Amino acid sequence: MNQHSSESVASLDARRSGERKPQDQQIVLVLQGGGALGAYHAGVYHALHEHDIEPDWIIGTSIGAINASLIAGNARADRLERLKEFWSRMAHRPQFTAPAWTGLPDTLAYWQTLLRGIPAFFEPNPGAFLGTHVPLGEDNAGFYSTAPLEKTLNDLVDFSLVNKCKPRLTVGAAHVRTSTMKYFDSRDTEIGVKHILASGALPPAFPAVHIDGELYWDGGILSNTPTETIFDDNPRKNSLIFAVHLWNPMGNEPNTIWEVLNRHKDIQYSSRVASHIARQRQLHHMRHIIRELGMRLPEDVRKRPEVRELTSYGCHTVMHVVRLLAPQLENENHTKDVDFSPSSIQARWEAGFTNTMRALEQAPWKVDVDPMDGVVLHEPKPVILHAAE
Repeated sequence: MNQHSSESVASLDARRSGERKPQDQQIVLVLQGGGALGAYHAGVYHALHEHDIEPDWIIGTSIGAINASLIAGNARADRLERLKEFWSRMAHRPQFTAPAWTGLPDTLAYWQTLLRGIPAFFEPNPGAFLGTHVPLGEDNAGFYSTAPLEKTLNDLVDFSLVNKCKPRLTVGAAHVRTSTMKYFDSRDTEIGVKHILASGALPPAFPAVHIDGELYWDGGILSNTPTETIFDDNPRKNSLIFAVHLWNPMGNEPNTIWEVLNRHKDIQYSSRVASHIARQRQLHHMRHIIRELGMRLPEDVRKRPEVRELTSYGCHTVMHVVRLLAPQLENENHTKDVDFSPSSIQARWEAGFTNTMRALEQAPWKVDVDPMDGVVLHEPKPVILHAAE
């Protein structure tokens, strides 16, 4: 082995043994879509706020995009109050009630929400109920209008702050014509209320949203857990990623239609979380291997253009992914994503806070890891969740 190669290996070993400075690591908050389940996001941010942990980058889809805009679009001192105000406006008490033992409250609340909407979120679109073939126009082809949500967001989000990119905000939407994912990033483009509405425009409930002459739907129909944006970012950075998941990828085998509907939603919107992370771990491991092999080459070889191109695929960054999985309410069912009852919102917020506080106390990302591991997954166990009475 020549002198240059020996120096490269020595520098590699020094790099491995040295602890990276905190400022070399970005904090990323990833918020999955899930309607009313998004109250859990607020609890997660609440815990981070209590620990003075400020995200450098927030990525969201659907309700995740909405919560992300509330955080990015307010000064730090105002964020919790804005989140509380938003979820207070979302809280929906059914007009008619029934004894809990009958099992009817969930059903009544579900149908009242479908028929009446949520005053600060969405309202029925009368034209949509005239028939499925009635031409409504691209901007109105949905069972509901999200005009109330647009007003709510304009009340609670300062988009001039969003576009200062501190923190950076990325929201995902599905391009209707091409069925491709589009990420609107405040680092690259100006984000406005329409981008947030597009990210949450879940068909056929909500109509698509026009942005720059193109129509977009809810990003969750293509990727409900948009962590891939971090791994594909350029340049990649060492990251501590709090990935907040609202849908449980694991569950019991259903034996009733009611249970089938619930399990189907969990599977559909959990977005193949396990396989995505496994794939990213493989890719990042290979990037580390390429980097190490490149470091072991003689310097004159590394300088060759073709070798520099090959070694450019290498990477030294480490991504710690902390998966914060929302627990299930007792006896919850497929209507959970439209369960905007005050008790459920409170229970989910508290669960997000408790789970995240527990994860921050354990801080598993601070332990030593194999230097060849580029993606390290941490999975704190969720609390058992009970809805408040």
